[in-house]
Amino acid sequence: MKKDEVPQDGDNLHHGTFKQLFYAVDASGDYTAVNSVGWEPENVALGQAWEEVERRVEEVRKQVEAGERSPIAYYMERTLLDLPLLARKVGKFQWQVKRHMSPGVFQKLSAGVLERYAAIFSIPAATLQQGILLPFQRPE
Repeated sequence: MKKDEVPQDGDNLHHGTFKQLFYAVDASGDYTAVNSVGWEPENVALGQAWEEVERRVEEVRKQVEAGERSPIAYYMERTLLDLPLLARKVGKFQWQVKRHMSPGVFQKLSAGVLERYAAIFSIPAATLQQGILLPFQRPE
């Protein structure tokens, strides 16, 4: 790709705050670094991915509000973690973390375990313990 062909689609998901580094051929035929603010296919794909994340977070929110799952399940989705990674971070087996997503088991968790989860989710332990579901926001 030539230096003047590097995509510069101003309507990107990063709102101009993030730039990617591309290597392109300059006028003398040498490779040179060129910043790009993005391009349409990437923006479409990222937009669709974020819509899917938002859909999944909202689905789990409804399950928690219906009493089917614990707030741990919601915050796992909200922070884009999966079961194996969350289990590793909290220092538990996957089956234990899965049990903690049950409302009955969640109510019996010790303050220490709740604090570990809260630290991983970057929220106050009281927020988790009280079942307060903070809104999801896309990172900028």
